[in-house]
Order: sequence, then structure tokens, then C-alpha cells
Amino acid sequence: MKLRLTFILLIGVALASARQKPSQQWLDRKFSMFIHFGLYSVYGGVYEGKAVERGYSEQIQSFAGIFSDWYAQTAKRFNPVSWNPDSIVSLAKAAGMKSIVFTSKHHDGFCMYHSQHTGFNIVDATPYGKDLMKGLSEACGRGGIGFSVYFSLIDWNFPQAYPISSHNADPITSEHHQYNLKQVEEIMTGYGSISEIWFDMGSLTPAQSRELYELVNRLQPQCMVSGRLGNDYVDFAVMADNEYPEYKLGVPWQTAASIFPETWGYRSWQERGRVQPKVEEKIGSLIKVISRGGNYLLNIGPRGDGSVVEFERDVLLGIGNWVKANAEAIYGTQQTPFEHPFHGFDVTTKNNSLYFFAPRGEEKLLLHHLNRQPFEAEIIPLDTSAQKPAFTVFKVNGWQPGQASTPIRGNLLTPENATPVFGHSGLNYYAGYKSLVGYEWTIGLPRRKISPQLFFTENEKGRKLLLEINGQEQTVTLGSQRFEIVKPARNSVKWGNLYEKAGRGVFGFVEEENREAVNFSVENWDWQPVTGFAYGELQAKRAEPRQSLVLLQEIESDRAQDVAVEIASGNAVYMILNGKYLTAHFSPRRIAYQQEIVVLPLKKGKNQLVIKFYNGFEQELRYSLKPLPEWKVYQQGLAPGTLRENAPLRVSLRDAEPISQVAPLRMNNVRIKL
Repeated sequence: MKLRLTFILLIGVALASARQKPSQQWLDRKFSMFIHFGLYSVYGGVYEGKAVERGYSEQIQSFAGIFSDWYAQTAKRFNPVSWNPDSIVSLAKAAGMKSIVFTSKHHDGFCMYHSQHTGFNIVDATPYGKDLMKGLSEACGRGGIGFSVYFSLIDWNFPQAYPISSHNADPITSEHHQYNLKQVEEIMTGYGSISEIWFDMGSLTPAQSRELYELVNRLQPQCMVSGRLGNDYVDFAVMADNEYPEYKLGVPWQTAASIFPETWGYRSWQERGRVQPKVEEKIGSLIKVISRGGNYLLNIGPRGDGSVVEFERDVLLGIGNWVKANAEAIYGTQQTPFEHPFHGFDVTTKNNSLYFFAPRGEEKLLLHHLNRQPFEAEIIPLDTSAQKPAFTVFKVNGWQPGQASTPIRGNLLTPENATPVFGHSGLNYYAGYKSLVGYEWTIGLPRRKISPQLFFTENEKGRKLLLEINGQEQTVTLGSQRFEIVKPARNSVKWGNLYEKAGRGVFGFVEEENREAVNFSVENWDWQPVTGFAYGELQAKRAEPRQSLVLLQEIESDRAQDVAVEIASGNAVYMILNGKYLTAHFSPRRIAYQQEIVVLPLKKGKNQLVIKFYNGFEQELRYSLKPLPEWKVYQQGLAPGTLRENAPLRVSLRDAEPISQVAPLRMNNVRIKL
């Protein structure tokens, strides 16, 4: 009994620690170093005397078609004698970076540490003969910065793993999964405190993702787990490679970027150009990430001998000069309080101050746009020895939280007048997408008493939502039986032309988003008209995994009004109306077919509904679209409340029982009337 009680207590402690993530230290880091260094670095992007121009250079084994035994022989000449971990740490610190993420094992399966589960590692297979990752971990400890690891979930060297494919998102066999578990365990137990583990690629089952996530939590409860573990087992979301979202995220997140987007590993023949333009480019990327609440992870790719490419070193040092001068506006800050960039300026905030990043040539800050007084502005001083900076930072004092939001008018809260809160979900790399996880509103009401009413459809019945009104939270189960039948005005809606095209890129890439309309007179090379489409009938097309289809439905309405459609889809669907995000979802349960009602807030005149249907796992793509002549809208009342005088009302809506912090809300039909 005593042993059993001890075990339960240990599990409880581990779970409690996991709930403490992320630490404030991780959130405040803002800028870190990524290092892609491995056996591939020996090649430098060259095979048999020719530059391998296709693909990333760290994947040269795949893109150059190198036989596995020939590739393995490369280990005999991998001797990075110029590698100096303390110098690497010093460079990271000089750049203003607060941690290092190191490639413990990339897709080639070669371990840059002394793995006990394979001889294909830097100690046993190379003349170098030392645990390079161990030395870097210790150097990070001496230098006072965080140490983290990258770990590839695919392995081209493990016999029981899937062979090399064109996409790196293959399933993980049971034998391979057990191998991954063993290697993650030895990393988590043999290399000191690990700040984060950066899983990458593969297409795991939910059970495999969960087992790895729980293993990390048990061994290092404070270690942050990247979203690329898949199936929404995530402590921090990771954007696609070199992706800079234009929207704010309401979850911990990170963008990983390379100096040149063509590669992460060392490429000897890369045309590098001048240092200063690249410094300015990467400073701009850093600003974009931190102003939206993320952490920026910038990569270097050392040569095969372990030396740092001088161009990359100089870029980091150039960034560091600017970061040092403007540290106050970077570290420990929060994302912009504004929904969109403030008149072209990116913004961070801290301690009742705003920091505006003004690009060169835009060095006048028009404070009157803030329409709140009084404000004091100053330019954060720069090192006078430095050349004219790419960005000038204006510090504005006297800011109060909440001033950024202009209260909406009226008493009806809808997704259209809300500030959306986004996450980044993904079952695997190719299934990554912008997931809407909540809505927020600021309302200016002339009256003090409110009697909230919720309106919803059949989709939302039984769901539990977390509603917060002026700081007071309540969990509401949508279960009312009171409803009314809603119909569009008679003959007021015309369902027009329907077009289709093949989808491109990852699931979350929809090029029509943030564009009000597609102009077919100049964009008809992709879109094809669909004739004889049977609305409401299930369509099925042969499709490979990761293929998608995009439909565009023209709708004309003689007034602004709601209409409803029934959408049937396979694994995943992404919907936008007139360029604006409606909803998107991709279930970790790998649902093969699902139906839902979607309420469309049409504007007067011409509208365009764009739907991306995505096939993740099946051999066919199933979908349908059915305009509804009528639908049920349920109404459910909440307890009345009293507001403070002369204060805006703040309301937020979230899922009370989310699968994870990045799981899509899927309550785009809910309306709130106050």
C-alpha cells in the first residue's frame, strides 16, 4: 500500500508540474538559436562533385539518392575538431539569444550524442569519439542559457522504420515507436535540464503522441513539448518553416527560421550576399514574431569540421548589436494589444508602456491615433557608433491595459464583431493550420443591467462553453429545448456559379484567405467551373493522403442576412467567407466523414464561400454542400448581471472542455445577446 501511494503521489506531482508550463522564463525568452549540425554537414550540399540544388541540405541523403551504406561510411570522416561549444554559447549570447536548440538526431538517424541504442552515433562511429551534445549542454549551463533538443520522429537508418519518402510524414511502426521512446528517455535523463524538445515530422497515432508527451512530462515536467509531436499534444505551437503569421495567437508559440529559406544544414555553395541586408531582414522577422507573442528561433548550420560560417556569425552579431540597444522593448514583453498592426507599426507592451517598431523611413509616430491622453513618448537610445538602424523604437508611457480595443456598438455579440483568438493545431506537419480557440469582445453599453441570451444551432447542443463576463467565469452547457425556425427572406438569395481547383500546400494554406474576392477574369487558370453539381448529395473522389480540393461558391443576397449550409467533409475542412476565416478543424480522432451546419453572415450583394476539403488518411475525398431552406436556432438564458458605470464590458468565449489548448473551438454559430 505504501509503494502504491508513493507512485500515485509521484504521478500527481508530475501532472501538477506539467500544468505549470510554460514557465515565465520560457515566455520571456523571445529569441533563441537553432543549430542544424550532423553527418550531413560533411557534404555541405555537394554530392559527387555536384551541388545538390533540390531540397534542404540536411536531407541530402534523400535528395541526392545516397545509398544508406555509402552514407553511413561518411561517419568515418566526420571529425568536427573546430567545434567549440563555449564559443557557440558566447555567440548565442552576443546575438541576444537566451537558449539553444540542438539537433540531437535528424532524419538520417545519426545521433549527435552517445546513444546506447544504436552504434550510429558520434561517439561510436566517428574519429571524433566524443559526446558532442553533452559538451554543448554543459557549456549552456556554464553560460547561463537554456539547453534544448531537436529530435526527428522519422529515422532513415532504423531497420524497422519506414524507408525514405518524398514527404517525411510516414506512419511510425510499433518497433520504431519503442525505439523513439528509448532514445527520448536517454536524452531526458542524461543531458541535464532540457528546456524544450522540438519533435519533428512523422505521422504518429494519437496513442504514440500521448505516450511520448507523457514520457517527457514524467522525466522533465518543465520541458516544453513542440506541437510537431502531433495530434494536439502540445505545450507550444510551431509554425511552418520560416512562417510569420499576420495574426495574433493566444497560446505559446514559436517560429523557426533559417538564415536562407533554402536550407537549414550547411550549404557550401550558398550565395550569401551582403551581411547588413540579412541582419535587417532577420531583425524585421524577430519583431514580427515577438509583437504577436511568439518566440523566434533562428538557425545556423556549422560546417562539417564544426566551424561556424562567418556570414552567419556576422549576421548574428549584427542582430545582437540592435537587440542589446533595444532589449527593453523585446525581453519580458507581451504581444501587441491591438488586433492588427497599429498603422503599419509592430508593437510590444510591458509595464504600462508601448513599444512601437518603426522601420527606416517611418520614424514619425502619430500619437493622436491612440485617442487616449496623456501619453509621453521617447526614442529608446541606440549605440551612437552603430549605423542608422533598420528599426527605431518609440516607447510610449502611460498606457493602460484595455485601451487598445474600441468598444463595439449594440448588444449582439457575433464571431464577425469579435476579436478572434487563434492557436496552431496539427496532427502532423502537413496537417498544420490556424485553429480558432476563442472569441473576445469589448462592448460599450449605455445601461448597467444585462440579461445574457445565448443562441446556437444543433451543432453546438451538448457542448460546454466557458463564458467570461468582466472577469467572472461561468461554465454553460448548451442544452436548451427552446428554439425557433429561421428562414432566409423569400427569393432573397441566389446560389450562383460553383468552381473547383486542386488544393495546394499544407492543410492550413488557403490562398484566398484575407482576399475579399477572387477575380475569375484574371485567375481562371486554376479554377474550373463545376456543372451539374448535386447539392446535398455526397461526392467522392479518388485521392491520395495529403491531397485536397477547394470549392468556391458564389452567393448573391439582396440584403445583409444569415443563411445556413450543411457541409459534409472527410478528415478536415477549412472555410472562409469573403476572405474571412469562418472555421477550420482536423480531428485527432481521424474522423472519415462528418456533417455540420454553418451559418453564413452574408453581406448585401455578391459573396464568395471558399471551402478546402482535405484528405489526411483515406483513399478518397468525400464532401457535399447543401443550402438549407430553414434551420433551428436555440435560445438559452443566463443569470442577469449588473455592470460598473462608465466601464466597457469585456466578454470572452472558450471551450470549457478543450482536447488541448490549440484544439479548434467550433462554435462559430453561437451568438450572445446582452
